[in-house]
Amino acid sequence: MSVPSVRDVSLGDVSLILVILICCPPLLALFRPVQSHPKGCRRLGLPEGQSNLDDEFDPKYSAGVPNTYDSKGRPTWRVKALFTYPLKSCGGIELQASEVVPTGLQYDRQFAFAEHSADGWNCRTLRNAGFQRLALIHPEIWVPDPSAPGYNSTVQGEMVISYPRLAPTGYTGLLIKLCMAVGIVNPRRRFRVPLNPPQGSKFLFPLLPVRIWKDKPLAWDYGSLLPASLHTYLGLDPKNSPLKLFRANPTHTREIHRNAPLASDLGFQPNTAFADAYPIHLLNLASHMDVAVRCAYAIPKLSIRRFRANIITQGPGAFDEDGWKRMAIGGVEIHAACRTVRCRLPNVDPDSGERHKAEPDRTLKAYRRIDDGDRTNACLGMQLVPAIEEFRLCVGDEVVVLERGEHRYIKMLAPGEKAEGV
Repeated sequence: MSVPSVRDVSLGDVSLILVILICCPPLLALFRPVQSHPKGCRRLGLPEGQSNLDDEFDPKYSAGVPNTYDSKGRPTWRVKALFTYPLKSCGGIELQASEVVPTGLQYDRQFAFAEHSADGWNCRTLRNAGFQRLALIHPEIWVPDPSAPGYNSTVQGEMVISYPRLAPTGYTGLLIKLCMAVGIVNPRRRFRVPLNPPQGSKFLFPLLPVRIWKDKPLAWDYGSLLPASLHTYLGLDPKNSPLKLFRANPTHTREIHRNAPLASDLGFQPNTAFADAYPIHLLNLASHMDVAVRCAYAIPKLSIRRFRANIITQGPGAFDEDGWKRMAIGGVEIHAACRTVRCRLPNVDPDSGERHKAEPDRTLKAYRRIDDGDRTNACLGMQLVPAIEEFRLCVGDEVVVLERGEHRYIKMLAPGEKAEGV
């Protein structure tokens, strides 16, 4: 897939464009950015520019500490950061706290892009060639809030999706590029979709089967809401694009078996939406730092955000989590179903959308092919299944290991499949 080329602005071009800007104020009005936030709603997540991972590269996180309490009375083994990824393979939303629902963190992987092929609709992720641009698509979740301006009882939540604005070739493109540079034109385009199909809109959002690994759950077709410019950004022809956006249907979630605890033991059947395999993904900061140091020759600052975990913990030593079987986070019992078997998805930089040709996949495979269930691929992190269906997670929650034991990954392969899932 190719992206339209963008011409560089020369000094002569800038002079011409400045004349246009000065002499044509009405033209500027067409380009002024318009902020369009859902009325009566508030945005989920930390304030813009704030992150609990600001110090993720501090060497103090590279070594484990005893599981006790610090001078401020905080547990030394605790939740460092929380993320939900509403739109699969796109930007994440960092949270201070999150409700947990049967499919995982609230809103996590509830939406996905799928491409049509001979065998139907297939989910597309950062793994797929050409789709690394998904990393620069950023969703925002806006939920109804009675204290927000414009609220009324009919307000429903929305997801606002933004993505880079591409400038066309020629002088129009040069004008747009300069306007973006000086802040007259928003460098990102935006559009909105409902968090759930409005009542009476089933004909606008039909249910279609969408393949994700071996499963084909029915999901709502949101394809009609995609603007032409998004198809162009992804290198597709808007008039003949094979891409659609889908929303998971809560009555057609994917049952989880394999390494998951049994429904007869939990009292409910573990399930998920568009997540690859299990409801929640956990990474330990010290483990990641061990990998990052080994990758520093190629990627000096390998962010833990590349691995797209929901829960990031601090305190345990590197790879201590490999043997966790059950834990309590914030007092809630959670099963560690299996290790996370890694693919090459973390080779994509979440900030630039660029895919590194080798790392961190090569380094991981050099020393983290540790699970007898899959000696082909490396492991980093743990896949979790809570022992209860609904609860609340917060940054700072204590992490306590209740049981340790052996793990053996069970591959997610349907009969005849050759691709290994995670």
